[in-house]
Amino acid sequence: MEETISLKEIFEVIKSRILLIIAFVIGTGLIVAIVSFFILTPTYESSSQIIVNQKESDQNAEVDVNNIRSNVEIINTYNVIFKSNAILDQVVDKLKLDYSTKQLKEKIDVSSEEDSQVVTVSVTDEDPTEAAAIANMTVETFKKEIPELMNIDNVNILTKAELDDNPSPVAPRPMLNIAIGLVLGAMLGVGIAFLLEYLDTSITTEEDLEKLGLPILGTISHLDESDLKSNSAHLNSRMKRGGR
Repeated sequence: MEETISLKEIFEVIKSRILLIIAFVIGTGLIVAIVSFFILTPTYESSSQIIVNQKESDQNAEVDVNNIRSNVEIINTYNVIFKSNAILDQVVDKLKLDYSTKQLKEKIDVSSEEDSQVVTVSVTDEDPTEAAAIANMTVETFKKEIPELMNIDNVNILTKAELDDNPSPVAPRPMLNIAIGLVLGAMLGVGIAFLLEYLDTSITTEEDLEKLGLPILGTISHLDESDLKSNSAHLNSRMKRGGR
């Protein structure tokens, strides 16, 4: 019984403050939409891949599982080297980038699937052309420098980053942001509604008096304009009848 009453009270609070909640939902959605479409700068992503091969160049050589496992383990080291100054300093110089190596590191993400010999270098930039150029230059520089850095020549470029005719930004994602904004707006609106209800100490119903333990001496019914007109017409009708 208590749960039913609680749910009823929750519904009544939401119903009484529904305009406030709707205002928060619409307001938050509009703010997020404006920020996503007009303030945030779109960013684009391009990726290049390398593959860590066996040392043997003979195509007829039997695949050694231990060699593959060793190659997979060394990929973790490669991931660190990719974002080292030894590689990225050259990328900045060759492409004549107008920002530092430290800033370039923040644009690059190096990843590899578990038990995979493929390493993916992803670059995020506001210019899709520059993102593709950085990704390709990074893997090319890495392939060139890795034999000298580690005395190992087992890296080949698997795929190069290509620029699409109509590249799509990876961020921001306006529709997703707006959906999240609407949900947050609804949560905020409901929270504010319950806070206002909690802070409201005015007595408006008989139940409020009963909760305070006060006796009810009487009630005054609410009459709207239509009730007054109806009562007036009824009174006039009775007076006419009485006059006859």
